[in-house]
Amino acid sequence: MSLTYLTTLELSKKIKYKPKTIRETLVNKVLFEGKHFIRPFGQRKLLFIWEAIEADMSLTNNINIIPLASGGVCYG
Repeated sequence: MSLTYLTTLELSKKIKYKPKTIRETLVNKVLFEGKHFIRPFGQRKLLFIWEAIEADMSLTNNINIIPLASGGVCYG
């Protein structure tokens, strides 16, 4: 199986979010290292795995989301 790796700029064009929003808001809150993105060779650059992101984006919104006091969310 061949995976499609995208840079932050390429991903931003596909999902219509600004690169800064992806880096500051989505990474480590919605997109997780090892599942949605990797850091090749242990560097700072992120490569996003399009197939994993696309699969999670297409999930139905029937997931219960519980807001936390710290500003985060808990998926129940």
